[in-house]
Formats: sequence, structure tokens, C-alpha cells
Amino acid sequence: MISAKREELRFDHKVIGDMIEPGSTVLDMGCGTGDLLEYLTDNKDVKGSGVEISEDAIYACVEKGLSVSHGDIDSGLREYPDKLFNYVIFNQTMQQVQRPREAIREALRVGERVIIGFPNFCHIKARFQIFLGGHVPVTPSLPYTWYNTPNLHFLSIKDFRVFCREQKIKIGKSVFLAEDRIVRSLPNLFALNAIFQISSSRKESNDHTG
Repeated sequence: MISAKREELRFDHKVIGDMIEPGSTVLDMGCGTGDLLEYLTDNKDVKGSGVEISEDAIYACVEKGLSVSHGDIDSGLREYPDKLFNYVIFNQTMQQVQRPREAIREALRVGERVIIGFPNFCHIKARFQIFLGGHVPVTPSLPYTWYNTPNLHFLSIKDFRVFCREQKIKIGKSVFLAEDRIVRSLPNLFALNAIFQISSSRKESNDHTG
């Protein structure tokens, strides 16, 4: 999971929690040390489990009483049957996936809904750093330099919407964040992070963004 300030993480977790029905079953892909799973367990009474590749992070999850499997994000969904979970979550991990289209398709198979949170590469600060500075941007949501970043894909809110339209994926809900507030206007320009709830079902077709 990409590092961030505690204030940002708590707000990020709350937004995701608001998208999840109490008592749901949840799978958190790339769950890290389990902060989000712990939040959802404590605040939404979910039955949650995670997939994580770092053994140290798994130990941290176990210490918190969380159920986590050792696995890679790209292949960690293959063992699960169809619609086993109410929600599958990729929070700040999708940009690190080798094959995001395949991972999203597998998540839509395994979960009734999928929640994806990612940093918006087209935030205005990133644009200025590229245009004026001529170098790869470093922002609160993209805190790494080019040589040590775990990110493989740099996407924007607009990119993700186009992807969903092309793949015939329905956007149910979407929330855009800047520090500790929600961005309601021009999110592709002013939002640092985006959180989308998507589904392969036509019932989940109400995009609340504008």
C-alpha cells in the first residue's frame, strides 16, 4: 500500500467504509498491515480477509486478529469461486498490478462489487511539475521518485472512466479526495485520489460524481 499521512488514511478508510454495507463479506487485495481491514471490522462489522505478499505485513495482520493469505495481487483471486464476496477492495494497489484489466475482471467475478482506490496522476500539482519542472511528479498521493516507485501504471480519473466504458463495467459510486476533503468539481484536475465502486451488473449504474 502506498504510504500516506494518518489523517489521509483515516479519511480514505472512512470513505471506503461508507460504500460498504454493514455485515458484508470483504476481500482486501494487497491489504498491507491490515489497517483498512481492521477499520472495516471494527466499524462496519464485516467478515473480512486479505491477500498480501509481504510476510512482515502478514505478521502484523495476524497480531491484529485478521485473516490474511500469502499471495500476489495478480494471481491471488484465482482460487476463489464466483461471487464469494460482497466486496473486493483494491485500495492504493491497482497501479502496482502487472495486469490490471485481468485483475479487475477476476475481482468482478469473485465479488458482487469492487472498490478501487488509486492516486490521480493528472492532479494539477503533477501537471505543473511535468510542464514547468520537466520531471516526473512527486505529490502526496505519488510520493516516490522514478527509481524507487512501486507503481507500474499511472492513471487518471478520466482514464479509469474511459476504461470502464470500454470494458462495459458499471460505475456505481465514485468519491474524489484532496487531503482530508471531498472534491466535487473538476476532480481530474483537483483530486489527489479517487475511489470507485464498480460492478458488472447494470443495477450498479448510478455514478454520483458529475
